[in-house]
Amino acid sequence: MCGENKGKGCGGHREIIDDMSNKLGFTPQILETLGELEPEFLHKYNMCNNKILSDGALPAKTKILMALAVVASKQCERCVASQMKSALKNGATKEEIMETMDVIFITSGAPAVAACRDALKLLK
Repeated sequence: MCGENKGKGCGGHREIIDDMSNKLGFTPQILETLGELEPEFLHKYNMCNNKILSDGALPAKTKILMALAVVASKQCERCVASQMKSALKNGATKEEIMETMDVIFITSGAPAVAACRDALKLLK
């Protein structure tokens, strides 16, 4: 599980929230609340996030494109924007992103594609 090695390699919960806020461009209120109630949750989340952003059997870029498809299927526009930025930072091309959009449309339909409208502006 991502959260094993309890707390190793993680900063304090405030540092984790600040890092996530910088990546997302906003601070999810739920993470603030969870950080106050159970800081260990944020350590586990951070470890999972770092696993996605690291090459393994799958390259990080592929895992991020998969994450893009998942958050689009959930119609979370802010999440889509965050994953799009991450995909671009990790070398995803316009063609790879548009192929991911095909997968999103086929598996989740037009509402999921609509959730990507602002994030797709990053490709211009």
